Amino acid sequence: MTTLKLIREMTAQPIVLGLSVKAGNLTLHDLPVSTQKRSLSSQERRKILAILRDFGATGAAEEVHKVPFTSPSLMVVVGLGEFHKNFDHELLRRCAGAAARALDGNKGATFALPHNSVLELAAIAEGAALGSYGFHEFRTSSKSDHPLPLAAITLLSPFASDAKAKKAIRRAEILASYSKLVRDLVNTPPSHLTPASFSLQLKKAASVLGLKVEILNETALKSKGYGGITAVGQGSANPPRLLKISYSPPRAKKRFAFVGKGITFDSGGLALKPAHGMEAMKLDMGGAAAVICAVLAIAELKLPIAVDGWAALAENMVSSTSTRPSDIITIYGGKTVEVINPDAEGRLVLADALVRAQEVGKAAGGLDGLVDVATLTGTQGVALGTRVSAVMTNNQEFIADFLVAASNSGESFWPMPLPEELRPSLDSAVADIANMGERMGGMLVAGLFLRDFVAKDLPWLHLDIASPAFNEGEAFGYTPVGGTGVALRSLVVLAELAVSQA
Repeated sequence: MTTLKLIREMTAQPIVLGLSVKAGNLTLHDLPVSTQKRSLSSQERRKILAILRDFGATGAAEEVHKVPFTSPSLMVVVGLGEFHKNFDHELLRRCAGAAARALDGNKGATFALPHNSVLELAAIAEGAALGSYGFHEFRTSSKSDHPLPLAAITLLSPFASDAKAKKAIRRAEILASYSKLVRDLVNTPPSHLTPASFSLQLKKAASVLGLKVEILNETALKSKGYGGITAVGQGSANPPRLLKISYSPPRAKKRFAFVGKGITFDSGGLALKPAHGMEAMKLDMGGAAAVICAVLAIAELKLPIAVDGWAALAENMVSSTSTRPSDIITIYGGKTVEVINPDAEGRLVLADALVRAQEVGKAAGGLDGLVDVATLTGTQGVALGTRVSAVMTNNQEFIADFLVAASNSGESFWPMPLPEELRPSLDSAVADIANMGERMGGMLVAGLFLRDFVAKDLPWLHLDIASPAFNEGEAFGYTPVGGTGVALRSLVVLAELAVSQA
């Protein structure tokens, strides 16, 4: 875990400074503390700017240059784009992340990026901590070729003695820690992450926080009528699980349920994917990882809001016991589904968990909101690309709150419709509903399928994070290659927003 610390004076560690463009000229930002013992002289600033010009620095956002210096021995200068008195929070988050990635191999560094508020400081802290990430679990002889990320981050700030700043830094540590856990889970290969091992690993993490954990195995799932999870997992040697982790603080102001798709590997089942389509399918449990880790983060932050996290876990494999196209299954609660396509499996496991989450929530006094998170459809990426996730809803007030939360967290979500004219395409001649419908607008059809398993009067959000959950391109900002951890921060901020509104 990367540690964060506030300071008011420069240290001998490598230091991160900001560079922006003002009236067409490069501007090196001054240290954000006016009472420090060590500051940059005018001569030093001119020298650094001259070196940066020789390097071809433009000041563009996230552009990073390393400048040898005397004390400290290394300066890392990150571009912030056009000069502003107050920089956008997400810009600061991404630029701090880019600088942190450039510092792999260093044990610690001091971040002295410009900020005029605790909120800006918090964004820098989050970005630096999120950018300090590497997944080296399975490296042996090649470990030396892959330097470790920063272990200690200090933040030079005039708010170093401010209680609110210290609280914000602790919050940044928690968000980064659980975001990294989501990334680790997504990056772990299916040879090492199965429904059972996922459940046990998260149970251990929840137990440290004193949270209530329930795990249903394949026998319990079948006997209790969880037809979706059972059908998807029955072709695998690694049997399915339903994991529930509950945080129930005294005097909770609201109650939410978060439900995540947890397909630890998706071969497509008997609708077998081509080889290229399977290469990254360890990512298909990203929704389950995000919702469970969000509950852990909310618990560690001690927010006065009750949350049940549900991970619907299965491995979708090919065997003589796999679910066949045209099979009819019964979802928990009694609704029947004709399985047109076994590769549209995520919505089947989610349906079980959505119904059960509502049942449990109702018994506890009612839910104020239900959110499902899933790497659900390839058409999400077609519609919105690799960095913007989709959100659908049955309640405009709930989606408005979520979009505020997502924006504040720095994660990109875009509202998508649930067109009624597409719903008839899910009609089945032999069951209550089919798991596939109109191909055009497939992301929206999937959302309509899930809506059928949600009470009409319950505020509900469906987050499709299919492409943004796994970065197959180059690292950028605080986002590494591989698992990104998307949705966790938005869910935590949604909970914080709900507390503030209660």
